[in-house]
This record gives sequence, C-alpha cells and structure tokens, in this order.
Amino acid sequence: MERIDKKLLEHLSQYLTPNRIQLFDDVLNMRTRYLTVVLEDLFQAQNASAVLRTCDCFGIQDVHIIENQNDFKVHRDIAMGSSKWLSLHKYNEAGNNSLEAIRNLKAQNYRIVATSPHINNQELGDFDLTKGKTALVFGSELPGISETILKEADEFVKIPMYGFTESFNISVSAAIILHHLTLSMKNDKRIDWKLSEVEKDQIKLDWFRKSIKRCDLIEKRFQKKLSQ
Repeated sequence: MERIDKKLLEHLSQYLTPNRIQLFDDVLNMRTRYLTVVLEDLFQAQNASAVLRTCDCFGIQDVHIIENQNDFKVHRDIAMGSSKWLSLHKYNEAGNNSLEAIRNLKAQNYRIVATSPHINNQELGDFDLTKGKTALVFGSELPGISETILKEADEFVKIPMYGFTESFNISVSAAIILHHLTLSMKNDKRIDWKLSEVEKDQIKLDWFRKSIKRCDLIEKRFQKKLSQ
C-alpha cells in the first residue's frame, strides 16, 4: 500500500469543492473491505457493469476480476461511472487465474464463499458473517463457478427460490446477496466492518487523482516545491 502524505492530500484538497470532499468522506465512512466480491470469467458486459454498480451502491470497495476465457468489459451506460470509485483487482496472467485469485484472497484472511444454486450447503439467511472477512464468488453466466472454485471454496451459499427457474441472473443474485449481507453486517455490533483511517486516505487520494484535471502535474510541482 502506498504511503500517504497528509500534506499531499491537504494540497490536493484545494482543487476540489468542500462539498465534494465531504461527499468523499461520507461515502468512505460507509465503505467496507470486510466483504469483497469476486467475478469469475463473466462475458456479458451488461452483467459485469450491473454488478459493479451494485457493489458501489452497497459500499463494497474491492472487486476481484478473474479473466480466464473472457475479457472483463464495462458497459458505461449501465455502470454509471461506478468503476471509477471501486478498487478493481484483475487476474489474467497466471496459468490458472482462479487459483491465483483465491490464493491472494486467502493470504488476506478471506474465507472463500462461492454462490451456487446447485449446492445445498446453506441458504443466504443462515450465513454467519461473524466468522470473518468474506469473499463472495460469482461464476460465469452459463457454466457458473469453475471446478477450481468448487475445490477451493470454504463455504457455499445460495438464495432460496420457489419457482420453476433454477437460478437468478448474476447481477440480480449479486444485488440480493449484497443487500442482505451488508444490512446484516452493519446492524451487527460484533463486526468491525469499517475501513481504517489509512485505507480511507489511500482511497481518497485515488479519488482525488481521478477527480482533478492534470493531477499528475500538480503533484510533481508540489513534490518539487517540498524538495527545494
């Protein structure tokens, strides 16, 4: 994680309105890394973009994107700029990108929870969030989660359904699950779900850089002035 210079943040804040900075602070106060989302090999840009928009709306900061057979593409009209405010982590250089993503997440102490309507492990309402940080894996639109995820997952969760159709669209599944879990998480005083101050500063700097025109030149001038 990049070391954050408070003086740099203070300097860059001059280029944004107080209302804009307050909005950033308000959003960051509701952001979380206790829950994260993993998208494995999605091929429909509409679905991928809808899930990103859902993550932003529910305060999920990190989205891990696995590209095995399909490139992850964002549909701007559907994403509504949400990808700008999320931390996107792509896995597309390993022989088995799914395994690489899972190993990385487990190294960060995430338990891997795969979403599948076909495995009777537990229903959404029975899922225990207090057991620790959770990475929710959503599989590709047609085949679902891969064999790698099936083998490596710590738990499975499904949405109860009572009709003839066997599954929801992936973007709908993500919205239902994240609504339920973020609400449960924020109402449970046992769960420390908020970002640390260091994490907030890191994300705020990223948002500042994306919001200020020619921010790289402004930073260079600032750093040059400090070194003189």
